[in-house]
Amino acid sequence: MVELSSKFLKEIGDSGNIKHIVKLSVMGADSEPGIIGSRLHRQVEKMIEDSGITFTFLRPNFFMQNFVTFFSRSIKEQGAFYLPAGDGKISFVDVRDIAAVAVQALTNNNDGRHNGKAYTITGPEAISYGDVARILSEQVHKKISYIDISEDDARKGMKATGSDEWTINYMIELFDIIRKGYLSQVASVVDDVTGKRPITLSQFAKDYSAASHNKEI
Repeated sequence: MVELSSKFLKEIGDSGNIKHIVKLSVMGADSEPGIIGSRLHRQVEKMIEDSGITFTFLRPNFFMQNFVTFFSRSIKEQGAFYLPAGDGKISFVDVRDIAAVAVQALTNNNDGRHNGKAYTITGPEAISYGDVARILSEQVHKKISYIDISEDDARKGMKATGSDEWTINYMIELFDIIRKGYLSQVASVVDDVTGKRPITLSQFAKDYSAASHNKEI
């Protein structure tokens, strides 16, 4: 990520045509010392800051759409998803809200209101994976369970699906900070920037419920 971003910044710097960069980062990118993924994103953010090009950083929490992208198979085949997250709460955000903030930063910035800003983007509430399972069950009309597993079992499962050691270590770190409550912050950015309330997980599940009938969730 850092090497590719460095080359990209050099190219756009040489071109002189790019006036504003909106970077998709991660929630907690500025945390110290941070975990693997957040440190990498912060390195890229610092490179952008040093480039002299006007910027806006978008720092979202976990995407609601991940439940379709990553968990659909086990939900479809077993009616469950398995994670070492305990009862930790997360302020899941719908990617449509992230996109809406990005649009404002790119198209409604004549007065420079978004320049130099780092926006922490979250959903309207922090909920546990147990809450997620209940909400999904209600909206897609099928029983879906969250199974809290150990880190060892999570490692074994990721290895079995072909994940490399770097990815496994990153995910284990990520679920550790979930259990400790570090991803439970709720921010008002979506409302403040777009003028609309952020999408709830219930609304997300309702909007994507057709996917369950198409065997995608």
